Amino acid sequence: MAGFGRRKNSEEDKDKKRISKAALKKSLRLFKYVKPYFGTFSIGMIFLFLSSGASMVFPYLTGKLIDAANSDFLDRINEIALLLMGVFLLNAIFSYFRIYLFAIVTQKTLAALRQATYKHLIHLPMGFFSARRVGELNSRIASDISLLQETLTTTIAEFLRQIIIIVIGISLLTFMSVKLTLLMLALVPLVVVIAVLFGKKIRKLSKSAQDEVANSNIIVEETLQGIAVVKAFVNETFEYLRYKSKTDEIISISLKGAKWRGAFASFIIFCLFGSIIAVIWYGVILVQSNEMSMGDLFTFILYSVFVGASLGGIADLYSQLQKAVGATENLLEILEEDEESAGSESLDNCSGDIRFKEVSFYYPNRKDIQVLKSVDFEIKSGEQVALVGPSGAGKSTITSLLLNFYRSTEGEILIDGENINKYSLDSLREQMAIVPQDVLLFGGTIYENILYGNPNADEEAVKKAADQANALEFINEFPEKFDTIVGERGVQLSGGQRQRIAIARAILKDPKILILDEATSSLDSHSEKLVQDALDLLMKGRTSLVIAHRLSTIQKADRILVLKDGMIVESGTHDELQAKGGLYQELKGLQMGVDQGA
Repeated sequence: MAGFGRRKNSEEDKDKKRISKAALKKSLRLFKYVKPYFGTFSIGMIFLFLSSGASMVFPYLTGKLIDAANSDFLDRINEIALLLMGVFLLNAIFSYFRIYLFAIVTQKTLAALRQATYKHLIHLPMGFFSARRVGELNSRIASDISLLQETLTTTIAEFLRQIIIIVIGISLLTFMSVKLTLLMLALVPLVVVIAVLFGKKIRKLSKSAQDEVANSNIIVEETLQGIAVVKAFVNETFEYLRYKSKTDEIISISLKGAKWRGAFASFIIFCLFGSIIAVIWYGVILVQSNEMSMGDLFTFILYSVFVGASLGGIADLYSQLQKAVGATENLLEILEEDEESAGSESLDNCSGDIRFKEVSFYYPNRKDIQVLKSVDFEIKSGEQVALVGPSGAGKSTITSLLLNFYRSTEGEILIDGENINKYSLDSLREQMAIVPQDVLLFGGTIYENILYGNPNADEEAVKKAADQANALEFINEFPEKFDTIVGERGVQLSGGQRQRIAIARAILKDPKILILDEATSSLDSHSEKLVQDALDLLMKGRTSLVIAHRLSTIQKADRILVLKDGMIVESGTHDELQAKGGLYQELKGLQMGVDQGA
């Protein structure tokens, strides 16, 4: 499977497996999304400190309670017990507000991050999407943002809480008994070294598992999108085995990770309980020598447990933070991609004059293949020009360049005498509409799909557009009429119906420049006539660029451009080209032979 974008080399991958200063600094850039809620975050931090402090009062009061049990003051026991209950109540209140306030910050931050990522993603150039798989992008965004949700909600707060407990705990332990504290902390360097070693291995396996999950999601998405092809080629078993292979890899990697996490947890437990036993052993000696009371020893043991548990928990929390840094880097790879850029001039009162001036082009990810070679032609306002030629000649590429999906490698494209790069992309594309061969409808209603051409149009305009597109008749035959759900990618409608919905969408947009990309090539004769009648109406008074598969549909075009190997080899009307006996006549003869054979 292709990796996310272009796979980095092994050295870059190694760098990503640890939280370097650069990676941490990079990750902190995401906190700009937290900034608007910094006040709420600060209050949450106050409650975090208060809840941590309240937790640290518990061992102290418990020790005093034990000391009171060895005295004759029963009222002292009652007083301490009531204080303990008060501490528990305060801790519960502080914890509630801490969790709730952090949840507010997290949900609002993640919503802002999701919105910013999605907004940025849909404004990226077409070259970005041609180099990446949609399934992998979707999986990355979903899983990475979910991981950040856990980090912002619990991990950061818990990490800070454990740090507070460790600092306060060690300070109190040192105050109570320097000897016992030194004994307890003797194992800390060893635990830290082992934690780092375990952490690297666990992080590496976690990243591998995350990559395989993303790859398995790609298989599911691609299979379901092309389910008709899968079934037609009887490849259900092949796809299942492909998915099974990936999920088995996930199991294998995850179980390796579980072994390492289990070994690490066992090591921490051994060290924790070993240190507690050592503390109890030496503490009893100190009690016998009257260097501390039994209550103080019990308090010390509880603080040791708190500090030990925090030290053990911090390793796991650090591992989660490492995952979050990795997720952040993945998101920033998207957010750092340059958006589509163009000029700022507005293309108002567009007449629709088009000029391709010695345009050459190759796709960014296929620089070794020149798709267009010095293409030069002009289309006057209101003129209908058709593009014909063998598959791969560069016809669709011309329309992509006209829409400014890509920039020409050489030459320039003019609209109304000005280079299209001077116009803002919104202003440029507002003057154009495209009716493609493979119409993509969104999974809503017929009404919503037509309205997509002009979201500000009213109901009357939508129905009028449907009527002009010869779509009103079949729409009214549905029980729900315009409220009929078209299904994902419009699967509930026939090819001709989808084409007429697309035409209605283009009519509603009312463009100056119309692009028809083999709009009737896959239709039966009846549907083709209905669609062609709608297209003829749509093209009236508009500059039209028509990519034709069936040459019979473009005989009335003002001019026909014949492309071969990225170059215009012939130009003229239908009659002129037919009289020349060149490539156009050859294509026409081949098509007639196919049609007669059919």
